[in-house]
Amino acid sequence: MKILSIDTSCDETSVAITEGRRVLSHVEWSQVKVHQDYGGVFPSLAKREHLSKMGPATSKALKRSGFSLVDMEAIAVTFGPGLPPALEVGVNYAKELAGKYGRKLIPIDHIEGHIYSAFTQNSRGNPSREFRFPILVFVISGGHTELIHMKGHVDYEIIGETLDDAAGEALDKAARMLGLGYPGGPIIEKLAQSGNGYRYKLPLPMGKHKDLRFSYSGLKTAFKRLLESLPAKERLDNLADLAASFQHTVFTSLLAKLELALKEYKVNAVAFGGGVSANRELKKRTRRLLKKHGLPLYFPPLPYLSTDNAAMIGVAAYYKAQKGIFLMDPEVLDRVPRANLDRYMAANHGKI
Repeated sequence: MKILSIDTSCDETSVAITEGRRVLSHVEWSQVKVHQDYGGVFPSLAKREHLSKMGPATSKALKRSGFSLVDMEAIAVTFGPGLPPALEVGVNYAKELAGKYGRKLIPIDHIEGHIYSAFTQNSRGNPSREFRFPILVFVISGGHTELIHMKGHVDYEIIGETLDDAAGEALDKAARMLGLGYPGGPIIEKLAQSGNGYRYKLPLPMGKHKDLRFSYSGLKTAFKRLLESLPAKERLDNLADLAASFQHTVFTSLLAKLELALKEYKVNAVAFGGGVSANRELKKRTRRLLKKHGLPLYFPPLPYLSTDNAAMIGVAAYYKAQKGIFLMDPEVLDRVPRANLDRYMAANHGKI
């Protein structure tokens, strides 16, 4: 089943052509340079950029795949969560295509895409990864920190989520406090490679809570106070240690919750998704933990699959289509900026 998929949930205009789990083509236009002066994504600019790139991205993805719109059997699109103006562009464009070509429209929760990102294949069908349900999925990004118990295809249960800030957002904010620029996560990672993560002790987020909730607002406050207590020269001379210490604390909290989840839920595999999952230090520490538990560990196989992208949306859409979950009337779809995967599953368990 060939699907044209669209993701405009934040600051990437992404279009992909997929067939099953295979990505036949993928196009992405980044807006990082547009938003750098703001230190984050500016919604009205994001919408403007999506509007200008949506058509060209679609044409380019189709050309690379060797197919046309009439060859597509369905249109898939992220409807939420995300920035309202950004989501609006993708949803409206998908509705227009589905209506014009008489194709099924498959709405995808953005988190669903990240859930399937580790199992997405390139055009040759590699890598080969089995769905050995149940699977524990850890989605860690700038907007989300969620532990998901995946009991089967399109069958999810959120078992842990953040009470406030996401882990990726905390890393971005720490970078901003250090004057490192945007996006901050990759800058923190690079700087931390030459730093001592044990140099500055920070409070472990939710460390005393033996549940699967996350919180990073307190850590950000503690880090701000630490920076304010240091002389300017010490801050400047020890940027690498400060970055490493903050990153170490975030990752320690993530893996502590992952270990709690593995004790509570019997699973056959663990998969990661989201931008933070691309961090090499996190991967190394997670592999060490999963080796102890004797479980296979899957990360998105290509760098772009960790961040927001339409390829993972197309793969998630394929498994929804297999269960007959799609919209016959595209016009009923609307953006849902604060979409919640649990509520969405409860409301649409079966055919939409």
